[in-house]
Amino acid sequence: MNGTTFFEWFVKIIPLLKDKAVIVMDNASYHSVRKDPTPVRSWKKQEIIDWLESKGEVVIQPIVKAVLLEKVKKIKSEHEKYVIDEYAKENDKIVLRLPPYHCELNPIELAWSSVKHYVRSLNNTFKIKDVQELLKQGVEHVTPEMWANFVKHVIKEEDKFWKIDFITDEILDEEPEGEQHILTIGTGDTSGSDLDSE
Repeated sequence: MNGTTFFEWFVKIIPLLKDKAVIVMDNASYHSVRKDPTPVRSWKKQEIIDWLESKGEVVIQPIVKAVLLEKVKKIKSEHEKYVIDEYAKENDKIVLRLPPYHCELNPIELAWSSVKHYVRSLNNTFKIKDVQELLKQGVEHVTPEMWANFVKHVIKEEDKFWKIDFITDEILDEEPEGEQHILTIGTGDTSGSDLDSE
């Protein structure tokens, strides 16, 4: 899958959705093609200057590339727009992006797992035509009730994250001012024999 292929598919799907529909999107690279690429180190200095100026930034010369990239870093989040998100917005839809590496917050992952289990448990020929038919049946096997349960499960997972965030805030707020806890992992070469000699 690539960004172009996904966009072509997305354009066909959008008219099938209701107005104001919320589309849950993970951060796969083909979902995250930027509308306006952000400068990186490989860009020429003048290209970075042009990008900054197009965003209303004043660039006073002489200036080195590293300083230009620092300016980019400070403002890039204000200008990061994705092709998919913008197309959805133009068509009265909303894209909700999941945080990276948190598939447990996406009910489609549970539905997909159910479909794969269905196919795996009934596939005994391993022929592509049979697998395609089982796949269709597996999708139809996911009922509205199952979907509602998947959503409830995701909401419970989200609540767990919120509780952890609040507990973390409380613990950090209770620490005495200026006290830090540093945990160093894997940088020492202390062995049991070294400790025995002390």
